[in-house]
Amino acid sequence: MSDKKRILVVEDEKTISDIVVFNLKKAGFDVLTAYDGIDGAKKAIEEKPDLVLLDVMLPGMDGWEILQKVREVSNVPIIMLTARVEEDDKVRGLELGADDYITKPFGIQELTARVRANLRRSAEYVSQTKTSVFGDLTIDLNNYSLSKNGVAVELSGKEFALVSFLAQNSGKVYSREDLMSEVWGYDGYFGDVRAVDVMIRRIREKLEDDPSEPQYIKTKRGIGYYFGV
Repeated sequence: MSDKKRILVVEDEKTISDIVVFNLKKAGFDVLTAYDGIDGAKKAIEEKPDLVLLDVMLPGMDGWEILQKVREVSNVPIIMLTARVEEDDKVRGLELGADDYITKPFGIQELTARVRANLRRSAEYVSQTKTSVFGDLTIDLNNYSLSKNGVAVELSGKEFALVSFLAQNSGKVYSREDLMSEVWGYDGYFGDVRAVDVMIRRIREKLEDDPSEPQYIKTKRGIGYYFGV
């Protein structure tokens, strides 16, 4: 059995899909394709790829709906591909559980770097076997899960990675650039540091009794974020 990572490319523009597939295969990945939303959702759930590159504008079912369906059953890393540059679109993707986004037109070097970074981070967290308790939070790296007072908290893969990283380094302040490097796996050249703020806000809404007065992920004004209980 091949140990190559499998990437699912869900893109209805065949020219773009062919270029992406060619270069991903050249980089050493196995690649699956889907050209519409319905087939994309089916393969994302049934084929269990290691990562999904998901276009937003698709026939049959758009990328937002696919993202929501996949997140109901899987924490597979998902990178959104979008021709739209509006800030609201980027925020929406992150809030629905996307791990990353890249705006068309994009360079193959950047795309490949993001794919490798997301795969690497996913593998690192899955491979750890450790359960930690922080106040009323329990973080289980074995099962990729987090609970508060014994009640499961639903987090996307990247949200879990961010929480667990900060918790394992409790008290240490990290800048947005630091977190982009440590959790996303690449520097500010490839990543939009605003993604950190969006994800922190989303996590606080799920974890905090009062997100405006966070008890877990706190802000060090002018510097960054840290975990403290």
